[in-house]
Amino acid sequence: MASVPLKKNYRCVPSLQPFYSGGAFAVSSDGSFIACASDESINIVDASNSSVRSTLEGDSEAVTALTLSPDDKFLFSSGHSRLIRVWDLSTFKCVRSWKGHDGPVMGMACHPSGGYLATAGADKKVIVWDVAGSFATHHFKGHQGVVSSLLFHPDPTKQILFSASHDTTVNVWDLDTKKRVATLTEHNSTVTSMALSEDGRTLLTAGRDKVVILWNLDDYNCLKTVTTYEALEAVCVIPSGTLLSSRFGSSKQRNGKKSKSPAICFITVGDRGIVRIWNSEGAVCLFEQKSSDVTITSDDDESKRGFTAALLLPSDQGLLCVTADQEFLLYSPVESPEGTFEFVLSKRLVGNNGEILDMKFLGDEEQFIAVATNTEQVRVFDVASMSCSHVLAGHTEIVMCLDTCVSSSGRTLIVTGSKDNSVRLWESESRCCLGVGIGHMGSVGAIAFSKKQRDFFVSGSSDHTLKVWSLDGISDNVEKPINLKAKAVVAAHDKDINSVAVAPNDSLVCSGSQDRTACVWRLPDLVPVVVLKGHKRGVWSVEFSPVDQCILTTSGDKTIKIWAISDGSCLKSFEGHMSSVYRASFLTRGTQFISSDADGLVKLWMVKTNECIATYDQHEDKVWALTVGKKTEMVATGSGDAAINLWYDCTASDKEEAFRREEEGVLKSQELENAVKDADYTKAIQIAFKLRRPHKLYECFHELFRKRGDEKQIEKALHDFGNEELAVLFEYVREWNTKPKFCHVAQFVFFNILNIYSPTEIIKVKGIQNLLEALTPYSQRHYSRVDRHVRNTLLLDFILHSMAVVEPDTGARELNEESLIPSDVNHENETRSMEEDRKQKQASEGLKEKAASRKRKSKKSKDGSKKKAKASSLE
Repeated sequence: MASVPLKKNYRCVPSLQPFYSGGAFAVSSDGSFIACASDESINIVDASNSSVRSTLEGDSEAVTALTLSPDDKFLFSSGHSRLIRVWDLSTFKCVRSWKGHDGPVMGMACHPSGGYLATAGADKKVIVWDVAGSFATHHFKGHQGVVSSLLFHPDPTKQILFSASHDTTVNVWDLDTKKRVATLTEHNSTVTSMALSEDGRTLLTAGRDKVVILWNLDDYNCLKTVTTYEALEAVCVIPSGTLLSSRFGSSKQRNGKKSKSPAICFITVGDRGIVRIWNSEGAVCLFEQKSSDVTITSDDDESKRGFTAALLLPSDQGLLCVTADQEFLLYSPVESPEGTFEFVLSKRLVGNNGEILDMKFLGDEEQFIAVATNTEQVRVFDVASMSCSHVLAGHTEIVMCLDTCVSSSGRTLIVTGSKDNSVRLWESESRCCLGVGIGHMGSVGAIAFSKKQRDFFVSGSSDHTLKVWSLDGISDNVEKPINLKAKAVVAAHDKDINSVAVAPNDSLVCSGSQDRTACVWRLPDLVPVVVLKGHKRGVWSVEFSPVDQCILTTSGDKTIKIWAISDGSCLKSFEGHMSSVYRASFLTRGTQFISSDADGLVKLWMVKTNECIATYDQHEDKVWALTVGKKTEMVATGSGDAAINLWYDCTASDKEEAFRREEEGVLKSQELENAVKDADYTKAIQIAFKLRRPHKLYECFHELFRKRGDEKQIEKALHDFGNEELAVLFEYVREWNTKPKFCHVAQFVFFNILNIYSPTEIIKVKGIQNLLEALTPYSQRHYSRVDRHVRNTLLLDFILHSMAVVEPDTGARELNEESLIPSDVNHENETRSMEEDRKQKQASEGLKEKAASRKRKSKKSKDGSKKKAKASSLE
């Protein structure tokens, strides 16, 4: 068998990031993009594939209100900070901002002309602003509760503004007279949505009191009340000329009777999570979805309920609904040949997956990935586009774990375990549930398919039991889920079971538990084989090696261990994680493995050397889910930060890139040597700088410093440097300036930089303050040393002159003075100087004679003393 090349590096592709945290959003007029609030930032999301075009960073407060200008050129936003911002979507920059409310801004609406912006706040006020001048034109007070919804009349000739509040009222404001025209008070609960009829004469209001009320705008009287038996969150009027209007015509067309007021068709969505179409004539429901595509929680849970908003897109693009799970569902109206009408879910944009608990690749080609989040649904994503393909709904509690396989018949199967104490078997293609297994007394936290026969799966639960479920009886055509049967059950551990794994030959199963042990059982009867003891905390993950008789385990004690199945001994222990290790999976035929931990780190290990060869930090929270593709060995990770990252093996590409860089470096080096040899220091400096070779760069600058005549070359070389290049050059100068040997060149380069660039350009360099602070003390030290040397040379000159060893070099000065004195004065000065020289010569000769006579006398005295000493010694 050919050896598989080892993996040395993985490249992360952030495939699915959360872009919507709930609350405010705004859709463009053509439906091409959506502006979504994501905590304190705003994401501009492409509606076709949910990719984030740009992120607008605001302040540290959450964004609560968004709206777009009619031409989609500007975005208005505000939040708890009370700061109203105007964003230019061509540059994605804030062009204006101001404050006006005393509390958070809860709603916004832009006038059809685009010149006015209305804001509603928690301070019970409604303020209209001039967008160009950023000043308030109208202040409206009158509501007794938080104002949450605003609507301008679309007719430019009617300067009317509608405001809805939590005080169950709707106020009508006249912008011309700056007064309240009417107060609509028929609702008994919060008014959540408003809409105008196509002729602009009827106002529709929907609230959580489960009714839609139609108001006549001529006299502001209630025309009709439509009871929907559902807490409503949005109402949309169906415009004429669309597929919906042609399908659901007016009652006049159907009954042939003429009504007093034109019938209005409208859509409502609410906490039931279904779309319904109504006709105002007779208050009848014309269409109702058969089932909901939204996660509906139990009645005692009020935190998540159905739809939160809806909007009809233009040009028959469909109905865009927003769920409490931060999803955007796009429904397209479809009429079948039989004449039946349906809203088909054509697109699902997942704004936030929440905490990702588990994930697995789907199918042989691994084109899809199944994800278990903290919801009751299993979401299936397309790996190429990372758009949500479909969801599997059936569990009544959060899905904790899942596994996938391709059956012997070629069907792609998914098995899931949930907090509702049940397991479910799904078929991915048909998106239907094939079977339900009930029997666990606690939440199912671990599940695994058989690897060889693929005719059973094993589940582990918080009730400490391990169950083996048979797939016998699963047919191709299942109209109703069958009851799955357990073939074997065993009380496996003393605490919750976190993970299970089936051996490649389906003979063994291993379970890891919070009781700090991992147990190996023989299938199909779950006979105990060996207990793996050694971890000091709970075991989070177990996996069989694909080639050896060993098991890989991870634990909350921050270690990873490999165990021998034969005797349960620990073969290897890997340390390097600084927190609990949640997942680990083998790579490269068992010679490597990859692991994830609670710090959001992913590590790549070598089994043979116990070495961690790479560490990746791409998550901001615990990495609960990690899966490896069997075919491509592509890695997918999911964490508590709601992000899904795909990791591709880039070992070969990195090797090619390194070879290319090395080859390019050799060519550049040769080009650099040629430039230095040709004394083309401008080109040499630029090449050395690109290659980041500071020593060669210093040599080039040193040659220019030594010549002192090629300042144009250095000016030409440094003239095109940007801020980043200048920052790097300043770092080199800073290093050279610390050494007396290189300081002269450093000061030379620094001097030329100051001459070439103005101070305004230099201060734009990143980190220039720290660089200059580092240059200053060493420069002062160098200049102090130079001054000290100069003073020492003056003292040396004084000493040498005093010793008459060195005559002062005054010839040049006297020559210059003589050229300025007349000839007769010069002759007199020459005569005087000759006489002085003669006198000095005579004086020096006299001194020499005196010194010679003194020397003779001293010699005679020494000879006499010697004779006396000799005579005394003879005696």
